[in-house]
Amino acid sequence: MRKTKLCDVLGIEYPIIQGGMTWICNPELAAAVSNAGGLGLIVANAGAKPEDNMVENLRRQIQKTRELTPKPFGVNFPLLTTTREQIDIVIEEKVAAVTISAGSPKAYTHYLKEAGVKVLHVVASVRHAKKAEDEGVDAVIAEGYEAGGHNGLDELPTLVLVPQAVDAVNIPVVAAGGIADARGLVAALALGAQGVQMGTRFVATHECVAHLNFKKRIVEAADTGTVITGRKLGPTRALRNEFTSKVLEMESRGAEASELQAFIGLSRSRRGSLEGDLEGGEAYCGVVAGMIKEVVSAAEVIRSMVDGYSRVVAQL
Repeated sequence: MRKTKLCDVLGIEYPIIQGGMTWICNPELAAAVSNAGGLGLIVANAGAKPEDNMVENLRRQIQKTRELTPKPFGVNFPLLTTTREQIDIVIEEKVAAVTISAGSPKAYTHYLKEAGVKVLHVVASVRHAKKAEDEGVDAVIAEGYEAGGHNGLDELPTLVLVPQAVDAVNIPVVAAGGIADARGLVAALALGAQGVQMGTRFVATHECVAHLNFKKRIVEAADTGTVITGRKLGPTRALRNEFTSKVLEMESRGAEASELQAFIGLSRSRRGSLEGDLEGGEAYCGVVAGMIKEVVSAAEVIRSMVDGYSRVVAQL
């Protein structure tokens, strides 16, 4: 399997990035991905309680990850909940890269790059990709509507978003959303991407701190096992359950954003992903859940991508 520009930018062996999933991107998972040749990511709230100090937790996560791998790894920051103190920790600890989302790339890009940190910005449209390039990011992650968690308002699927982003910018584009195996990797490269980011596939791994109930539900999911809710607040894809059914019912009767937010409350995704409440909690999950049939190690995920790459190409 050939290296791409993304590998050169990040100093990794294979053009595979582990997605930044809130609450569950723990050091063991990130280190396993990095040790296998990809780029593992941690998050500030990994394994934490809502009342914990996320700055201190982030430092612990970084230091623990460094104990587990000598290879590059990164931190994912959703900008709506990110503080300058967290950014400073990344710089102080000399983390190799960050992926940023849910906010303007103008916020911290120049500050991070001055410190030598590689910056990748998650985008859901061509206009956002161009804006991110203008702000000096090293690469953009073009994430289609198939992805789990929070999605773009324009509802663009990966298959059409990625080639348009590739045509629009001169920096590497990473494809995300709907990718879980070597077929997705080959397809992404054929569209002009320089690599892929996968989230849901890495949830269903032994190293991920996600609750076993969550992993089990992913393995059991069918092709229609996820659903989009919360369009008035920002579209979010998660596993179908009692919680999503209630939100959909509220939306169908015209509930206002304030009523929806009051019902959802805080840390609903923690209840689903970390505590294992798969009915009352929200379990962010991509449509690729229907393709995932077993829980394996993170190294096995990457090895299957690398080994399968040549087989897929040979079949074209």
